[in-house]
Amino acid sequence: MFRRGDKVEVFQKSTDESWQDYMDEFIGLHGIITDPDSAINDPDALVEVSLVDKGTHRIPQDCLRRLEQ
Repeated sequence: MFRRGDKVEVFQKSTDESWQDYMDEFIGLHGIITDPDSAINDPDALVEVSLVDKGTHRIPQDCLRRLEQ
């Protein structure tokens, strides 16, 4: 589960149906979790990530990995 402030990388394309073609350009980018949606505690839920130079987006969790803090 991700927490607010976690540093993450979009390391792969998501298999989630909410993944859009334009998100392919996010692969390899780093960002910070701004809204982890921890109330649901659902690994399939979207999380809000502020990506470097790309703004804030809601992204499926299966394409994210936590970076060393």
